[in-house]
Amino acid sequence: MADVLAEHNELIPVLNRFGIRIGVGDKTILEICAEYQLNPNLVLTVLNVCLDKSYLPKSTLMLFDAESIADYFRHTVENYLHELVPNIEIHLNALIATGGTDNKELGMLRVLFLKFKERMTDYLQQHAEYADDLPDDLLHDLKSILIKHLSVEHNQNLSYAVIFSLHSFEKDLAAHNRLRNKVLQPKLNELDSLGIRQLQHTISSEHGHQKENADLQLTNRETEILKLIVKGYLNKEIADELNISHNTVLTHRKNIIAKTGIKTVSGLTFYCIRKGLIQM
Repeated sequence: MADVLAEHNELIPVLNRFGIRIGVGDKTILEICAEYQLNPNLVLTVLNVCLDKSYLPKSTLMLFDAESIADYFRHTVENYLHELVPNIEIHLNALIATGGTDNKELGMLRVLFLKFKERMTDYLQQHAEYADDLPDDLLHDLKSILIKHLSVEHNQNLSYAVIFSLHSFEKDLAAHNRLRNKVLQPKLNELDSLGIRQLQHTISSEHGHQKENADLQLTNRETEILKLIVKGYLNKEIADELNISHNTVLTHRKNIIAKTGIKTVSGLTFYCIRKGLIQM
């Protein structure tokens, strides 16, 4: 398995979604599946669909159940929301930071990314049935602008890091859409309407809960603390400024993260700008 991963690095996050981490040693895929108590037919089917656009898994579909592939899709959503999209944002923020706050072109890139992030997050949290391909047009636009249209001086290494992360995500989305068409939908077709509804509920239940939290309004105190966070105040400084305890600040920060779905200061800064809480 190590040789396959060395040649096809794009399979590493795919295996991560099954709970398999790198450091596989000399184990075969069958040994790894036995160790992690996974159905090897499902894992091999997913890997083959990801690697080969022309691969048709019809003969292997009967060897695993719909719940197993649905669980993989649920972990994929987790991976996209909490790892791949934030990874792009980290690299893009670093690139934008090197261009200065007055760089309009890089600022426009940020706006475009935020639109992509909002659209992708909304899709992943609300479309458990995966009836359409995942939206990647803005992702393509971001990459094209960086390669073709960015005229201002910028850090080439950071630009490459953004392009590479965008390209990796774009390939992953394409593989994800193939899996939806070739694996998930055929397995769903085996179920009756009740079974499909139950399965879709399984996929979306956790994210539906997150969406509800994300739509909750911040309280006045939480908004007050959020503004201090994006100004660079530390927890103790916020406690002193508002004359509240350190533990109270921590509780409010947890609530802010739960309601906004954003953990980083830079992400919270963007949130404040978009909500009109602070000025650019």
